[in-house]
Amino acid sequence: MTLKIVENFDSSFTLEPQAKETLFKLLTSEAFLNQICQNLQCEKVEFTELLFQPVPYSTATPKGMPAEFEKYQESDEYVIINVPANFMFTAKIFQPSRLCAIYRKS
Repeated sequence: MTLKIVENFDSSFTLEPQAKETLFKLLTSEAFLNQICQNLQCEKVEFTELLFQPVPYSTATPKGMPAEFEKYQESDEYVIINVPANFMFTAKIFQPSRLCAIYRKS
């Protein structure tokens, strides 16, 4: 079995307005924000409204994310979470199949 090296991967996507609205409501719900805070042991988090699709690891994307989002992963002020699959299903988002959301800790 050999590994296939992915040199170029198009990580762009567009969400339908209704799907985006539903997803943002779920990602900013008080219960979900409290769950994130509990896991991070911090007082408060704020959704930055930044989403990205994870990408295959490559020499250009060694962290598995588009390069423009790496600064958030390297910062202690932000946290990147996988959007829960049930949120994607509820919002009727099937493409892309996975998303990550960025939150600011405060």
